[in-house]
Formats: sequence, C-alpha cells, structure tokens
Amino acid sequence: MTQTSSVDRARLLELIKELAVVRGKVTLSSGAEADYYIDLRRVTLHHEASRLVGRVMLQMLDEAGIDFATAGGLTMGADPVGTAVMHAATDAGREIDAFVVRKAQKSYGMGRQVEGPDVKGRPVVVLEDTSTTGGSALTAVEGVRNAGGEVRAVAVIVDRDTGAKERIEKEAGVPYLFAFGKDELGLD
Repeated sequence: MTQTSSVDRARLLELIKELAVVRGKVTLSSGAEADYYIDLRRVTLHHEASRLVGRVMLQMLDEAGIDFATAGGLTMGADPVGTAVMHAATDAGREIDAFVVRKAQKSYGMGRQVEGPDVKGRPVVVLEDTSTTGGSALTAVEGVRNAGGEVRAVAVIVDRDTGAKERIEKEAGVPYLFAFGKDELGLD
C-alpha cells in the first residue's frame, strides 16, 4: 500500500465514522434489526468522500489481483460506487467502465437489465456500498451473468460481518472483498 493510498484509506474511514454511522434501532433491507445503520450514501455522494471511495476500492481490487474492465452493481447503492471507481481509474490513466443493474429486466426500450456499456464477454466486478445478507450483490451477479459478463469478484466498502461474504462466495463462486470491516468502525 502506498503512502497516498494509506492516507486515502484513513481519511475515508474518518468520513464513514463521521457521516455514515447512525446509532439507534433500525430495520435493515434484509428485514433484520440492528442497533446501528451504516448509511453509505452519505459517503458515496459526498464531495470529498466519493473520490476516496473510488481510489480505495480500486487500490483494494488491484492489491487482490482482480483484473476487470467494468464495475457496477444493483441500482441504487452500487451506482455511486461504480461511478467513483470509474473516475478513479480514469484519473490513473485506466479505462474502466461502470454499469447499473436493474432489479428486473425492462419490458420496454432495449429490454436490458444491465445498463451502460455492454458487459458481454468482459471481466466484471460487482460492487455494493455495504451488504448484510448478500442478496443485492447476488441479484447483480445473476443479472451480469445473464448479460454475458464474466464476474471476477464482489467488492463492498463496508462489510457488516453478517454472513454476506460466506453466502456470496458460496453461491456466486467468486471472491468477496471489503475495504472496511464493522470492527474498524467501532461497531463490534
């Protein structure tokens, strides 16, 4: 890890703690209850944090040796993450596209479930801001595979340590990577 990337990672962690961690009883999209909520849209759509998300995620994927040409995931949580990775790659002189996966295939227009530059025959990383059960990421993996994309990994900003990693690796058969664990956020 370079000095710049460790500084980026430390600052992103500060911003996640400051902006995204909300304490109190909440019901998650999975239906589970938690004593806190990690609202990463407050980070991925933040002027400073978004750039850091892209750089930190790209560095993490590079360090893991994941080769990919396009990145994205299930709309809505993954949209700004994919865009951040695309912009970080462009800033580094690399050509990585972004895509968006709809929850269901459109019944009008082009009838696509995966929007953006075509993923067919291309190495893909499925992204998510955070994952509890892995359901959103698995829906995105299925959509990408149905569109002909070659899924190389699933990567999230924050892992809640609630079984998503194990489920995704078992069901999708690809590595699951995360930039931060909930322990780093002081949520143990």
